[in-house]
Amino acid sequence: MSLRPTMDFLLNDWLGVESLNQRERFADHSRETFDAVLDTCERIAREKYAPFNRLVDTQEPRFDGERVILPQATHDAQKAYAESGMLSAAQDYDMGGMQLPYTVEAAANAFFAVASVSIGSGMLTTGNANLLMKHGTEAQKRVFALNEFSGRFSGTMCLSEPQAGSSLSDVATRAVPDGAGFEADPLGPRYRLQGNKMWISAGEHDLTENIVHLVLAKIPDDSGQLIPGVKGISLFIVPKKLVDTDGELTGERNDVALAGLNHKCGWRGTTNTLLNFGEGKYPVRGVAGAVGYLVGQPGKGLQCMFHMMNEARIGVGLAATMLGMAGYHASLDYAKNRPQGRPISAAGKDAASPQVRIIEHADVKRMLLAQKSYCEGALALELYGARLVDEMHTGTPEAADDARLLLEVLTPIAKSWPSEWCLEANSLAIQVHGGYGYTRDFPVEQYWRDNRLNMIHEGTHGIQGMDLLGRKVLMENGKGLQLLGTRMQATIARAERVPELAAHAAALALALRQIGEATQAAWATGEPGAALANAVPYLQAFGHTVLAWIWLDVALVAHAGADTPARTGRLGAMRFFFHYELPKIGAWLQVVRERDATCASLPEEAF
Repeated sequence: MSLRPTMDFLLNDWLGVESLNQRERFADHSRETFDAVLDTCERIAREKYAPFNRLVDTQEPRFDGERVILPQATHDAQKAYAESGMLSAAQDYDMGGMQLPYTVEAAANAFFAVASVSIGSGMLTTGNANLLMKHGTEAQKRVFALNEFSGRFSGTMCLSEPQAGSSLSDVATRAVPDGAGFEADPLGPRYRLQGNKMWISAGEHDLTENIVHLVLAKIPDDSGQLIPGVKGISLFIVPKKLVDTDGELTGERNDVALAGLNHKCGWRGTTNTLLNFGEGKYPVRGVAGAVGYLVGQPGKGLQCMFHMMNEARIGVGLAATMLGMAGYHASLDYAKNRPQGRPISAAGKDAASPQVRIIEHADVKRMLLAQKSYCEGALALELYGARLVDEMHTGTPEAADDARLLLEVLTPIAKSWPSEWCLEANSLAIQVHGGYGYTRDFPVEQYWRDNRLNMIHEGTHGIQGMDLLGRKVLMENGKGLQLLGTRMQATIARAERVPELAAHAAALALALRQIGEATQAAWATGEPGAALANAVPYLQAFGHTVLAWIWLDVALVAHAGADTPARTGRLGAMRFFFHYELPKIGAWLQVVRERDATCASLPEEAF
């Protein structure tokens, strides 16, 4: 089964992405150029990624004491991806880019994720370079970002530490000025870093000439103490190998050492590392301490890093979506070909009759419909988010600001919803396969293992829930939430005029009112502890309401189209979501409205 027809429908029929060509930045593009990009990426993914998904899972990265060894297939895939130009696809022509809309870039990258998310396709490298394009100096852009866009260098983001995890206020990595004249280095104010960073994806390998680490660290105050909290965090470029002002390697290794590889449940094809910065294993000019160049202003590092983190959160959502989609396609193919059981008639089962394929059983259809509604709905959500990015960058000032606000509210959903429900889709894909799904003879167990990470990295569900309820729906006096409600009401108004969709429009209107009431009730006392105790149920209910809106909007376009099996499938998936999923928000919102303290108040000794 091919992903392409679904992608074409969402991009062209639903989002009308070709209309972006009317904007100056995308004027050289057309439906044909967009299709050519998708064709190229689909082909590379099919040839260089998909055949090796199992191989990179079984031949994990290993460290021989000098270098990390990866399968040749990973090297070949990295090379093909870099040569495709996708690392710099959205950049200006004079930067070597294609000036491609981010919507098309995201859609094209989806083919790599569905083929083998574990091999990777440069998400962190692109995000790293994009951050430098926004916050770096001209020299930092030229020396580091451009070499990342070309594929010569790769990039990481180094936030977490073994003792801190997601609590960035507890970052203990130190950065001190590197001698006299440190502030005059042409690559940026030069510091020496010491500390440890954990869970660093692609932190050590030889796929590229160099690795550009973006590292959060704190600059001590005059008394030598680190400033508590996140306000003291700064951001530094720490290359694995030192470079000159032309971006050429100097031949000197920076003081960044691999302390160990993390052995993951999934994503085994990607190196995941513990890195030691400045321990003295590779002293620079005879002195311990990793050389790093300040990005932006001291103490403003987290604001810079959020540019990359938000991109990564959307990327995580898309990866989760495509892993779910891969499992759906595999289980659908299995269900169409696996004979087992017989239909039940009024007279019961006839054991002498031929077996039927399992797709003919109602419960198997339920599991397939659930997967379809989760995964295609999540894909539509991610592409809608990507379309907001394009609006933010190329729309009128008013439209751009609206897009910014909507993206603020939707980013926790875009990251967390697919991470939870497309993982559930992978679980259902295993269930469709029965006992075979729980073996390594079929790919669905690997998809589940790969997807389980997405609920954790780039902010757990708990973090996303607190971000949504504690900040995003309140920011700017709730303007973002109101704007999202206005968009939903517009879809509801259109659907009310279509008899087949009117009941679903009413259900969405009710869900929207319930979200508003629960938001107000959660904050009725003004006590953050009480309001945020049930932030995850709020996140789940909010996400389900957003996905119901996305599905109703998609259904309006599908309903107006020709009567085809694809149209029937989309409308069926929409009905499934409204009938089986949207009613779940009642239980989630009840504990939010009541500020239920069952979890928060239970004493530790009671567990």
